[in-house]
Amino acid sequence: MSATTEPLILDLVAWVAARPRPYAEVIDAWRTSCPRLTVWEDASERGLVACVTGPAGTLMVSATEAGRQALAARLSPAAPP
Repeated sequence: MSATTEPLILDLVAWVAARPRPYAEVIDAWRTSCPRLTVWEDASERGLVACVTGPAGTLMVSATEAGRQALAARLSPAAPP
């Protein structure tokens, strides 16, 4: 994982952790045609976000437990050496 994309991946996770978002909205906001900027793909492949069917049958994206743990790790200070 590139150090450049890691903060963006965590931004995506934080965005959907705040509240589940419709899949179409997430893809519209985070999809890119740049092969080097694979934020959505990386977050999904790492299991940080998941798609679930919402109450109205709409596909929704939310943060997984692994995604929430990654966010918590970003916020906690690094352990001393």
